[in-house]
Amino acid sequence: MNSPAVSGASRGSPSAHRTDVKLLGIYLNDHLAGATAGTQRAAYLVRTARGSALGRTLGLVAAEIAQDRTTLLGIMRDLDIPVRRYKVYAGWAGEKLGRLKSNGHLVQRSPLSTVLELEALRLGVEGKAAAWQTLRRLSATDERLDPALLDRLLERAQRQQETVEEWRIRQAQAVLRTAAE
Repeated sequence: MNSPAVSGASRGSPSAHRTDVKLLGIYLNDHLAGATAGTQRAAYLVRTARGSALGRTLGLVAAEIAQDRTTLLGIMRDLDIPVRRYKVYAGWAGEKLGRLKSNGHLVQRSPLSTVLELEALRLGVEGKAAAWQTLRRLSATDERLDPALLDRLLERAQRQQETVEEWRIRQAQAVLRTAAE
């Protein structure tokens, strides 16, 4: 019987605690698809909010999100996990399709669009943080994973969540109060 490919044996961990490379590859490629969509969504939000305080703040967050995607690619390379291009393309296409939502306006952008896009971005950052947490735990038995790097990525994801949430609340209050009056 074939056993799953594993790594992490050099830290003396029991075999039950080794990393299943095949499943990790699927997991990280799924997160890469999400990172692709998140990077696209953040850049789109920056373009739509250009010249505003929201646009300036999100510009910094968008740059970090793009860096995080690059870091994920580096981690995958360090783990010898191939990139599944079809998943990357699916993430890209999914983000584009997500823009085609009904928003109460046929031809122009709805004020509610920014709120919904900030919510989608927040969910993406939360998903990314979950992946960093998973990798951080795996770093205990897999020396190819850098715990200090993953700690920094987790801290940055937390700051991104706080920033996006602050702006999501501001936008929701402004839009929904205006609509209710």
